[in-house]
Amino acid sequence: MTTSTATATGMPAVRPYESYVYAYPHKTAYRPLPERPALRELWAAEPKSALSLYLHIPFCEVRCGFCNLFTRIGAPEELTTRYLDALDRQAVAVRDALGDDEPVRFAAAAFGGGTPTFLTADELERLCDIAEKRMGADLLAVPLSVETSPSTATADRLAVLADRGATRVSIGVQSFVDAEARAAVRPQRRAEVEAALGRIRDARIPVLNIDLIYGIDGQTERTWLTSLDAALAWRPEELYLYPLYVRPLTGLHRLGAAATGPDAEAVEQAAWDEQRLRLYAVGRDHLLAHGYEQVSMRMFRRADAPRESQDGPEDYACQTDGMIGLGCGARSYTAALHYSFDYAVNMGEIRSIIDGFTATEDFSRAEVGRYVDAAEARRRHLLQSLLQAAGLPLDDYRARFGTDPREDFPAELARFADRGWLDAGAPEGILRLSPLGLAHSDALGPALFSPGVRAAMAAYERK
Repeated sequence: MTTSTATATGMPAVRPYESYVYAYPHKTAYRPLPERPALRELWAAEPKSALSLYLHIPFCEVRCGFCNLFTRIGAPEELTTRYLDALDRQAVAVRDALGDDEPVRFAAAAFGGGTPTFLTADELERLCDIAEKRMGADLLAVPLSVETSPSTATADRLAVLADRGATRVSIGVQSFVDAEARAAVRPQRRAEVEAALGRIRDARIPVLNIDLIYGIDGQTERTWLTSLDAALAWRPEELYLYPLYVRPLTGLHRLGAAATGPDAEAVEQAAWDEQRLRLYAVGRDHLLAHGYEQVSMRMFRRADAPRESQDGPEDYACQTDGMIGLGCGARSYTAALHYSFDYAVNMGEIRSIIDGFTATEDFSRAEVGRYVDAAEARRRHLLQSLLQAAGLPLDDYRARFGTDPREDFPAELARFADRGWLDAGAPEGILRLSPLGLAHSDALGPALFSPGVRAAMAAYERK
């Protein structure tokens, strides 16, 4: 594994870790919508036979040092009750906006956060009721994915999830090495993690996913393999391997040492990139050798594991149109508009947004978002497909847009090919990344952002 594209191609070096592209356009490109369009109008012409449903719970017991997700620590003064009350009101308004002109059906559901299992068992029952009784999602008939943490994966909560139809539980472990967990500002002990994994397996939920992080301060190939082998001992159906990022306004960013100058900072960054690329390759090869298949740069699935979906991009499934998000931090996608509530990373700002959400009575309009035109839709489809190891079937793209991606994005694809990021040996009709390209997914994804989205992201004021 080379640490720089320059060594492989003679082109200028590219930083391999610019940004994790889990949604496009990025939420920092969203802006308040002056016209506050009515949801009923936004969804009037949308297909409703295979919608995705996402419910966001913005609470955690602690906030990890690397986390920039929309979540707050704790929920004092019955805040979870007030939040679920507001979520219920929002669900009623959204379901009403979908109308009854055609059948409304959900093909998948997910509870994320934050930590959904921060809620008590009774509160999780209510969350499921909101999804089923208010939105009409049949949780026993569709894939249901739920995120959890070692401290909140209790037997009573897991029993509720299993009874209500959860097919996948994803637990953020990050490291089985206690010293590395502390370095990532994640207070946990391996014994607590192992106990939680045992409870998840006892609940007999079909798919277990374990999240691990590489690039932690002090982490070595040996300790990385220790975490990988500890995870593999549970034979998880899925594993996600995440490179560590230190983002503005996070705990690790606040704890970071002051830079000693631009040259020293560049040297330090290059060394960290080297470490993460090396550990990525070690992790990838280790999992492939243990019977896992690579779905994307981050996602690995046991070859004999059940599949949640037989078609469509899996690691970026939330990118599909027909996505309904409920709660603070949740995005909704129609073909023409992506919308949400306001976004923040700073804890004070997050608390203010959550308080505003719980006080809201009228959820019938979109407040914050970004319109997606035909050019952006092409870009998004190329991006979300190309970041999958399976690649993009050209016929699928032509059928959807009537054009060829090589004609729509000649400069970008030529640049990727020159860097060795495209697989020259891919089957006819498939555009996919090479192993080097997959390793550089976090550089390739942002390189596909449109100038308009880049400008909006650059103008975003962090809060």
